[in-house]
Amino acid sequence: MINIKPKPGNQHSLHKRKLKPGVALTCVCTDKFKSGCITVNLLSSLSRETPGANALLPRVLRRGSANLPDMESITAALDSLYGVRIEPIIRKKGEVHCTGFYIDFPDDRYIPATESVLDEAVRIVGEMLLAPAMQDGLLREDYIESEKSNLIDDIRAAINDKRSYSIDRLLENMCANEAFGISKLGSESEVLLITGETLTAHYYNLLRNSMIELFYCGSAEPGRVEAALSSALSALPERTEANIPVTDIVYEPVTDTPRRFSDSLDVSQGKLTVGFRMGDKMRSPDYPALMLLNALYGGCITSKLFINVRERLSLCYYASSMLDKHKGILLVASGVEFAMFDTALDEILTQLESIKRGEISDSEFTSAKRIISTSIKSSLDKPGGLEELYFDSLISAFPYDPLELSNMVENVAIERVINSASGIRTDSVYLLCSDDYKEADNEA
Repeated sequence: MINIKPKPGNQHSLHKRKLKPGVALTCVCTDKFKSGCITVNLLSSLSRETPGANALLPRVLRRGSANLPDMESITAALDSLYGVRIEPIIRKKGEVHCTGFYIDFPDDRYIPATESVLDEAVRIVGEMLLAPAMQDGLLREDYIESEKSNLIDDIRAAINDKRSYSIDRLLENMCANEAFGISKLGSESEVLLITGETLTAHYYNLLRNSMIELFYCGSAEPGRVEAALSSALSALPERTEANIPVTDIVYEPVTDTPRRFSDSLDVSQGKLTVGFRMGDKMRSPDYPALMLLNALYGGCITSKLFINVRERLSLCYYASSMLDKHKGILLVASGVEFAMFDTALDEILTQLESIKRGEISDSEFTSAKRIISTSIKSSLDKPGGLEELYFDSLISAFPYDPLELSNMVENVAIERVINSASGIRTDSVYLLCSDDYKEADNEA
C-alpha cells in the first residue's frame, strides 16, 4: 500500500493498493470535481494476432450482462443512477494494448445521502466484465456479429481522415517488424475471422493473464473505493502475478538512408509524414525536455514548423510534430502540394537541425514552456485528464510524477533540450498523393 499526501499547492492525493495478484488500484483523491471516474484496464502486449479481439471485446461486454442482458436494461439502470456513463476504451501506449471500460458518474456529494452511485456503478461494470451475457457457454454470437460490423466500419472510416491515415500508414511501414506498427483496432481481415469460440477463449485468457490496472478519481475515501472494486471483482478467476508489458525501443533507424513509402488515393492535397528515431537518449529519457523539444519543433503554434514552414515559407497547409515518448518516435505530419514534397521535406529537416544546434530564442523557449504548462494544468482540471496523466506515467519505462510535471518542464534548461535532440535521426518518409501525380512521377 502506498499513500502520497498532497504537496503544498496540490489539490489531490495519491493512494495505491494491490487488490489481487496482477490487480492494482490507483486512487487519485480530490474534492475538486462534481463528477468522478473509474477505468478498468486489461493490459497486454500488442500482437498481430489479437488487436482486433482486444478492440472488440469491451464493445461486446458492454452490450449486456447476466442481470442486465441487453442495452435497454443497461440504459435504464444507468439512467436511474443519475446518468452514469460506461463506455468501452481501447488504448495503445507504446507497445502496450489496453482494453477495458471508462465509467463516469456524479460525485456522491451531489446526490441524496441515502444513495451511492459509485458502488452501484462499480457493481454494474463488474458484472459486465465477469458475468457477461452468454449463450451456450459462449459470448453471444448476435452481439459479436453486430459489434464486429461496427468495428469494421470504424477501421474502414480511418481512411476518411487523411491526416490520421497518413500517420497510421507511416507507422505501419516504418515499424513493419515491430509491434508498434499494429493498429489499436486491428485489421478488417482479422476482425472478420473472430467467432464466438475465439473471442470467448481470448476473454478468459485476458481475465487470467493480463495485468489489470484500476484507476479512480473523485472524493471518496480510498478504503471505500477499494472495498467496492474488490467486491465487484471477487469473481475474477485464479490469477498469478502479472506485469505491465514492456515496449521494445528501437534506438536507431532501420537503414542508413531514410526509407520512402507512398500511396496514391483520390486526394487534392498531398500528405507528407516523417518518422524519426530518438537515439540513445531513450535509454534514460528526459521526459520534460522531450516534451519541450516536441513543442519547440512542431507541437504548438509558436513552433519552428508552424512559424517557418507553414507561415513564413508557405510550404505546407499545416505542419506539426508529435512524440510517442514510450516508443521513442518523433513524427511530423504535414499537408503539402504534390510538387512541393521535396522542398517541404528539406525545410522540415532543416528546422530540426536548427534545434540540434541550439538555435532557440528566449521567446520560443518561454512560449513552449507556457503552452505545455497550460496543457498539463488543463488536464488536471478534469477527472479524465488526471486519469490519462497517471495512466501514461504508469506505462512509462521511467515513471514520472504527474503532479510535478508542470514544474519539471518549467525548470528545464535549453541545454537539456539540445541534448535530447542530439541523437534524432530520420527513419522513414511517407507520401500520400493523387493517382495522377503518381503516374506523372513514374513517367518522369
